[in-house]
Formats: sequence, structure tokens, C-alpha cells
Amino acid sequence: MQFFKDTHWAIMGKRKFAYMFSGSLILIGIISLIAHGGPKYGIDFTGGTSLELKFEKKIGAADIRNSLNKIGFGNAEIKRIGLPEEHQFIIRVEQMGEGADAATIMEDQFTKDYPDNKYDVRSAVEIGPKIGGELRRSAVIAILVSLLGILIYVSARFEFKFAVGAVVALFHDVMITLGVFSLLNLEISLAIVAAFLTIVGYSLNDTIVVYDRIRENAKIIRRDSAENIMNISINQTLSRTIITSFTTLIVVVVLFLIGGEVIHNFSFALIVGVVIGTYSSIFVASPVVLEWSKRTATKKGQVLLMHSTR
Repeated sequence: MQFFKDTHWAIMGKRKFAYMFSGSLILIGIISLIAHGGPKYGIDFTGGTSLELKFEKKIGAADIRNSLNKIGFGNAEIKRIGLPEEHQFIIRVEQMGEGADAATIMEDQFTKDYPDNKYDVRSAVEIGPKIGGELRRSAVIAILVSLLGILIYVSARFEFKFAVGAVVALFHDVMITLGVFSLLNLEISLAIVAAFLTIVGYSLNDTIVVYDRIRENAKIIRRDSAENIMNISINQTLSRTIITSFTTLIVVVVLFLIGGEVIHNFSFALIVGVVIGTYSSIFVASPVVLEWSKRTATKKGQVLLMHSTR
């Protein structure tokens, strides 16, 4: 099945518009991050308490928040988990002062406000600020190491300029997704870091497919211009790219709509990442390679995509 047959779109000719569009999105995200004082980290990174409760009788998130407001936890994150009839919630609050037991304080308040609605404490986890800081550093290192590994892998499989194009596209995807989270004031948790790494892997797969076709065409039509070879290659893989992205998007949209609050932000990050990753594999990764190739053109004016085509 093909959505786009025998297309001849001059995609490389629109690369400057793509640069401006991508640059604008990244700039807006950076401005938002500066205005918010950086990403809005969840308790995974800042420290805090996570309490999982299961009530015997019906209770709403609004009732729980009313109780938390009385003890200064009005900004708590409340998520319903499990089936609706199970009345099960995860409550996450920020780090309190040293020596304070947030879980006990919340439990005492619920017991006071709802004496006829008993509850079971399924788990109570406290994350100290030191551990949160270490997790934050580890998350950044994980993303940087993954990008470095991709740079080495793509350099070995293709050439260094292709690796640079791939890494620039992946960095572009992560920055735009992070900017969207900042604009919407959504928390960055360990699950979101996992989503970032998933986006990196997904976007890279699309990019490698395009690079493979460019390498094949560079050998077959080596006398053609680098820009035309890239246009032909992207058009040949366009149907595959759109179909793959569309089917993936269906899954993550379903997760976003009915997957529950626990994975709500995770699935939203994947939606943004799939859309931006598809765009970058077409309008960012290959144009970066083209610009690199033009800048390192031979003295005769020939622009080489692959050294093997000499």
C-alpha cells in the first residue's frame, strides 16, 4: 500500500523554510524554558513523596485535593489508577522540610476527613533531594551518551557527515518536545526521559531508511547532483515513512486517550515526538548532510555524497 506514488517534490529546495520553521520552534521552547526557570521537574528529580492509596468507597480526586489543601499540599499531583470502581489513587507531593513525614501527614488528614471510608496504603515512597539530583544528572547523561553512540554508529555505517545530520535531527526532536512540555507547563519525570529516548530511537530509524536509499542512489545515479539524489531518495521512501508514522501515531493517540492518567504525559510526549521525528527525518537530517557536502565540495565543483562514488 502506498499513499504517495511517483512523487517528485523538491524537498531540498524548501530546506531554508524548514530551517526557519525548526529554528522558530526551538527558539520559542528556549524562551519558555528561560521564563519558567528551566524544565518543570517532577519529584523523581526534585525529591518528594509518592503515596498510593485504595479507598473502600467512592471518592473523587476533588475530595482528595480538598483534604490536601488543608495541610498545604494544594499543588499535589493526583492520579486515578486501576478501574474506576477500585477507587485507587497515586498522590505525589514535593519535598517537605527535613524530618517531616509527608505520607503520615496525608494519611492522618484522610482518616480525619473520611472516617467512614477506610483505605489501604499500597505504597509510600520518599525520594530525597540528593537522589533526585543524581537521577537528573543520570537522565541527562543517558541522553547524551545515546546521541554519542548514534554518532559513532552512523559514522561507521555511512560517513561522519551523515552521523552529524542524524544527531542534529535527534537533538532537534528532543529540544522541540522539551519546549512543548515547557510551554504547557508539564512535568519532566523519569517516564518522560524514557519517552525522549524512545523518540530518539524512532526518529533515527526513519532517518536511517532515508540514508540507505541515498547511498543506493548515489551509486546508481552518481552523475546527478547531490540535491537531486536526495530529493529522489526522500520521495522514494516518503510513502513508507508516512505509513509507518501514521500507524505508530494511532497507537500512541489511543494510549493518550484511554491509557489512563499515569501514562498520559508519556503518551503525549510520544505523539509530539512521532510527528516531529517524521518531519526531521525528511526536512532536517538530509538537508544537514547536503549543506555539509556543499561546503566540502571538490575543487572541480563536484559535490560528493559518498566517497565510494568517486
